[in-house]
Amino acid sequence: MKARPPSLRQLAEENKNQIIIAFAIIIVFHLVGLVGFLVPGLTPVFLKIVPWHLLLMSLMLIFSHKFIDGRFLLFFLCLFIAGYGVEWIGINKHLLFGEYSYGQTLGIKLFGVPLIISINWFMLIYSTGVLMHRSRLKSMLSRIITGSLLLVLLDFLMEPVAGRFDYWHWANNTIPLSNYACWFFVSGFMLVIFERFTFKRQSIVAPIFLAMQFILFGILHFI
Repeated sequence: MKARPPSLRQLAEENKNQIIIAFAIIIVFHLVGLVGFLVPGLTPVFLKIVPWHLLLMSLMLIFSHKFIDGRFLLFFLCLFIAGYGVEWIGINKHLLFGEYSYGQTLGIKLFGVPLIISINWFMLIYSTGVLMHRSRLKSMLSRIITGSLLLVLLDFLMEPVAGRFDYWHWANNTIPLSNYACWFFVSGFMLVIFERFTFKRQSIVAPIFLAMQFILFGILHFI
């Protein structure tokens, strides 16, 4: 006998379980990572697993996305290529963010750019885009501008932490204003890509990831 297809209620319940699992993993791993960064004896070990942490977070975002299809995979590929492209220009040509170089914490590099940084761009843009669509902002322009400003604020929190933990380093240990300006425009460009793919309303998992990034780097920034 042919099995009956799952009902809409069953599908919703399965999706709910996925959201809870992803939600829990994102929060727990960020809190554990925070402890690892705050306890000097644990920090060297935790720095070695940063790329794996980011990879796990990306899997949680993908895992919780409704309707993973070719369009979503194309979006991921576009963000990956765009993220790598702007970082390659920044590292090798010094035409965008300023003069900087990546340390060892973010793992394997291709022409000076850690591959995981492209996945990180995907996570930040996707999470911000979902958050903006869950907000009360109705116009695309207001969502893009607000989302870009939000990501500039996150970068402001990250910068001192990045140097301390060998994520990346600025020439003369000086963060140029061009870095923040570029973050705004690059984020805006990538959020336009998000808007053009017109994903339907997504779960709260992606905004929770973004919130945990603010909590993690906010605490590390001020301590």
